Amino acid sequence: MTWLQTLDLRLLLDLLFATALGVLLLGRVTESRTLWLLRGYLFLVALAWVVQRYANLPLTSKLVDALVLACSMALAILWQGELRRLMELLGTGRFGVLFADRSRDQLASGSVSILTEVAGRLSQARRGGLIVLDLGSDLRPEDFLNPGIPVDAQLSVDLVLNLFAADTPLHDGAVLVQHNRIAAAGVILPLSRQGLNRYGTRHLAALGLTERHARCLCIVVSEETGTLSLARQGRLERPITSSRLHDLLTDSLAAVPPGRSLAPDPPEARG
Repeated sequence: MTWLQTLDLRLLLDLLFATALGVLLLGRVTESRTLWLLRGYLFLVALAWVVQRYANLPLTSKLVDALVLACSMALAILWQGELRRLMELLGTGRFGVLFADRSRDQLASGSVSILTEVAGRLSQARRGGLIVLDLGSDLRPEDFLNPGIPVDAQLSVDLVLNLFAADTPLHDGAVLVQHNRIAAAGVILPLSRQGLNRYGTRHLAALGLTERHARCLCIVVSEETGTLSLARQGRLERPITSSRLHDLLTDSLAAVPPGRSLAPDPPEARG
């Protein structure tokens, strides 16, 4: 009787931990297509467990295991950036990022309007610019080639335009926006190896960062042509108009659960 109770307790704990892990994974995904893929994969894993434990079907069990293995390899390729980021967080002991509330990382509607206006005015003046939007990747100085100069200022059109003025020492770097505030300027990003013959340095930097950090967006303004571009998940959408940029940035608001505030934190609340 004691052995059966122990066995039932192990099974209960196994199901409890597996369910908690599944809920945690599903709760961290906001993109619909990624959520569907993760749900399908977890369903296959659960099916394989049920077949192995309760059904005496050796051939079916082998087929399901092979299907799970194939899906695991496919997801490892599709999500290589996210998996690399997960290993970095686990290796550096930054477990709090995995459980942190990401609602405050989303763009506020006011920030979207400011960034759209900044990009439009830079484009009209054919002034180069690179703006990094951290929407939950928790970027740290070690994620950049050069972390730049800390600013920690309220996001405004005039300030961002001044940071990209041609006669300032910070105009060649990127402006980092976190929690709807300007965190740093003059940031030097890692470059991508794709499109070396097609893109300039700013575009390669935007691709390089978004390849490594899925929850980042990079707004790029070409200095030569004034063309607007948006980089996300290692892909570059260009050319785009200011209205298209506004729509793409507004999409980030859709992932925020109802009832949560999107307003940037006041300086005194940030400690």
